[in-house]
Amino acid sequence: MKKTIFFWLFLVYIIPGEIWAQTPQDSITVCNIRWKIQKGDKGIIHKQAQVKELYGGAQNINIIEIDGKKKGIRYGIIAENPNKKLSTMATEHHAKAAINGSYFNVREGQSICYLQLNGNLIDTTSLSEFKQRTNGIVLIDKNKIEIEPWDKQKENSGTTYPNALASGPLMVKNGNICDFSTVSRSFVNTKHPRSAICITRDKKVLLITVDGRFPENAIGVNIHEFAHLVKLLGAYDALNLDGGGSTSLWMDQAEENGIVNCPCDNRKFDHQGERRIANAIYVYK
Repeated sequence: MKKTIFFWLFLVYIIPGEIWAQTPQDSITVCNIRWKIQKGDKGIIHKQAQVKELYGGAQNINIIEIDGKKKGIRYGIIAENPNKKLSTMATEHHAKAAINGSYFNVREGQSICYLQLNGNLIDTTSLSEFKQRTNGIVLIDKNKIEIEPWDKQKENSGTTYPNALASGPLMVKNGNICDFSTVSRSFVNTKHPRSAICITRDKKVLLITVDGRFPENAIGVNIHEFAHLVKLLGAYDALNLDGGGSTSLWMDQAEENGIVNCPCDNRKFDHQGERRIANAIYVYK
């Protein structure tokens, strides 16, 4: 009992002020979540929770946790044109886990953010993306993965990593929640389904989705709330990915089509509402 009381006093009085972008009750709720856990291959774990009241309503949260210290785990980026559903991409690439990638042109199919595959430049970031939200990048070289800030100057210089995908906004860097003042206000403040890739201090990789557009089951989150959530879940670095109807999370040992969250494009709170997307980040062995 004394340990429990001390823990909550620690949350309220000791944790730095930036974590209180939301309410103390939200922080307590996140720390008290009871996760449903499914263990997969190679130390991959799926955690799911439906919370009745968090950030102003019901939330459905899914996490796939990858232990970066496990031998044989590798990361990669998939790009498809014409676009495909995440479950199709992941299955075709013999993935263990996967999450939707960055922003893309829905009509034409290609990425509108910097994309490099196996050392080959595929797409660059549009000027509007730089102005609106894209200020971070995922850098991948087999079993090495990093999340870094990104801008036009860095893009012009390129990267030494063979695989890279820009997105944004960057939400957490070196354990600190980022400044969103240069990101589109409407994008930051509107609740949506959201996706993120995160790296913990001990180098675990977290693929996180929060569903939305289902008033009774999952209302979604804004960027302030999402950053607050992922930091509490252990993110030391975190990058927001494409959200909305693109939000999708897949695991090879999950039932049905492997999708563990509830994508919203079919307007049903089930696992069948995937959107066809242009790119994805995946885990394989």
